[in-house]
Amino acid sequence: MKYVRLGGTGLEISALTVGCMSFGDPDRGAHTWTLGEEASRAIVKQALEAGITTFDTANVYSDGSSEEIVGRALKDFASRDEVVIATKVNNRMRPGPNGAGLSRKAILSEIDHSLTRLGTDYVDLYQIHRWDHDTPIEETLEALHDVVKAGKSRYIGASSMAAWQFAKAQYTADLHGWTRFVSMQNHYNLLYREEEREMLPFCADQGVGVIPWSPLARGRLTRPWDARTERSGTDEYGKTLYHPEDRLIVERVADVAAERGVSAAQVALAWLSGRPAVDSPIVGATRPEHLADAVASLDLTLDEDEVARLEEPYRPHEISGIRTR
Repeated sequence: MKYVRLGGTGLEISALTVGCMSFGDPDRGAHTWTLGEEASRAIVKQALEAGITTFDTANVYSDGSSEEIVGRALKDFASRDEVVIATKVNNRMRPGPNGAGLSRKAILSEIDHSLTRLGTDYVDLYQIHRWDHDTPIEETLEALHDVVKAGKSRYIGASSMAAWQFAKAQYTADLHGWTRFVSMQNHYNLLYREEEREMLPFCADQGVGVIPWSPLARGRLTRPWDARTERSGTDEYGKTLYHPEDRLIVERVADVAAERGVSAAQVALAWLSGRPAVDSPIVGATRPEHLADAVASLDLTLDEDEVARLEEPYRPHEISGIRTR
């Protein structure tokens, strides 16, 4: 396994991050395709044995059961000081007032709930799960600063927003002497490259680490375009992200994979890991071979011609992954 610094920090993370949205009680939350505890623990153990030390979850994943499963597995299989645990806050956890969002009340309540579910005194990275249009960014940033100063998180990060919003947040933090975001978890893969316009250059300039979500485009980059899975059949949000014209890119990935004698997943991940500013793609795995492919991708280097072939068919997309009012 390779290890990298997260952006301009001293924090060492594995060059792959395990995305934990696929872990959780299928009877809790909106995702019926998630793995139960036994299968999730097997993936966590496999990741640790491969040297992966970084795990990303969220309070909302399977109504908190993802955090519970990940916390128990890491306690049983790893030393707390050797792993990096990231979680997120914003999405609705319960009905009624203050059950969602990035108000001071919500943040200070949800960090404690997350720590309880994870069974730890602190997380390494606490991230805002999209922009909250109903809460002043000053309120959010001061609350996050207090979370860090209380020792409940070592760093803070952000996820999927407009570059101007992220710039506003960073310079507001500087203005008040509050903790800065050290990472951006954004939507980035061969089928969606709009982040290359503004967000990625901003992150590179400011020393912000990039840990992209959906690096395999919800599996689209790993299988024939018309193939269907249990998740793709029920993932209404995922159906909005990619379009018929993306088929050609998927076919190019398959062609390069066949020529190299590797899987399509390895090619797509190798392309992403080689992009400027990217530190650690967040890989969701539901089978052992998914994780094995991800690890193998770190030893694959694409040449300039292969990269050009993969990138050439791309056409601009509507912005996705960003929360609007």
